[in-house]
Amino acid sequence: MDTRFPELSELYRDIVLDHYRSPRGNKELHDCDVRNEGFNPLCGDSASLALKLQNGNVADVAVQCRGCSISVASGSMLAELLKDRSVEEVEKLMAAFKGMMHGEAIPEGLDIGDLDALEGVRKFPVRVKCALLAWITLADALKAWKAGGSRPEAASTTEEE
Repeated sequence: MDTRFPELSELYRDIVLDHYRSPRGNKELHDCDVRNEGFNPLCGDSASLALKLQNGNVADVAVQCRGCSISVASGSMLAELLKDRSVEEVEKLMAAFKGMMHGEAIPEGLDIGDLDALEGVRKFPVRVKCALLAWITLADALKAWKAGGSRPEAASTTEEE
């Protein structure tokens, strides 16, 4: 985030706090096709994710994150972005966000919604794991679904990030 424009810093902070205080997709989804749990062993943050898929698109998503403002806001932004997107589009978003957290540019033309508000997190490597928790949980859920399962064999963790 550019420090030459303090008003942008404030805007981004407000977006993160809004998602933290009013997380989107924070609900139960009983009729789901795939479900997963995620955990950040460094700080104890956790995420629970469920997807309803129809014809290769995300028909509904539920994300419940417990932890810091960054992990809850990131999960909320994920929920807001996924609905009605194809699995292929979701995978592009996952790769783009993970790349952004590791210093890569967002591919031109890809709409990442409010996720750009988390760009400054990459300056704090420990917090990157918080931002990626819901996304890692999503990636493993989709991997299990593609393999024909409804749930990964084990909960996802941020240890590899």
